[in-house]
Amino acid sequence: MMTGDDALKACCAAAYSSDVVALLLGDSYHPGGTALTRRLAGTLGPAAGDRVLDVASGRGTTALLLADAYDVRVDGVDYSPANTALAQGAASAAGLTERVSFTTGDAEQLPYPAGAFDAVVCECALCTFPGKATAAAEFARVLRPGGRLGITDVTATPDRLPAELTGLTARIACIADARPLDEYAALLSAAGLRTTRTERHDRAMLRMIDQIEARLNLLRLTAPDRLTAAGLDLDAAPAALNAARTAVSAGVLGYGLLVAEKARAA
Repeated sequence: MMTGDDALKACCAAAYSSDVVALLLGDSYHPGGTALTRRLAGTLGPAAGDRVLDVASGRGTTALLLADAYDVRVDGVDYSPANTALAQGAASAAGLTERVSFTTGDAEQLPYPAGAFDAVVCECALCTFPGKATAAAEFARVLRPGGRLGITDVTATPDRLPAELTGLTARIACIADARPLDEYAALLSAAGLRTTRTERHDRAMLRMIDQIEARLNLLRLTAPDRLTAAGLDLDAAPAALNAARTAVSAGVLGYGLLVAEKARAA
């Protein structure tokens, strides 16, 4: 029998494997796109031959970028079997199957041995995990001593979010259960990971809101049935997007980058 947390994970996984969501969010599925992924990778400083884990790897955009640009070996893990299959197909098309592989799995129960990775990345996903502390502990477990974790994620002050940004749809959209940057750092600290860098990238969130609105308006004209079939509430969408813009301007909602390190062995 599926628990409440399992049902939420399945709901998020189904949403993020939807073609309509892909049309609205673009290839990277997160604010800042590949430019911010490169920024994150630059702060981690992977060396050729390093083994990297991409948690919540989606359709493989980040994993493929890392393998191609930094000559590392990347494992991607995602809760959605559909995303795993699409990502593996993308790796094959890019000629990167010898350096990238994808597995269906749960971020709160990573299917890898302890100390297996030189680096772990997780983009725009920790905010959706029901068991954030459990996921943080798993990040730490699979990192080797001295290994580093890189996160980009939605940040929010939950008790100040407007009603339009607190329901199930907002949670799937990475908003309703997002936390402030210092709370993410505290979660990682409790798991044994020391935060070494944080950055704000709130303008990237505003650009994504604008992008979603523009693509949503285009799909309203060209494929309204696809939006309805995907369960999108077309009447509520404008208010939600405006509420998100206001929340970013007020400092209640944003996007951040965080790098943390696992202590080296004594």
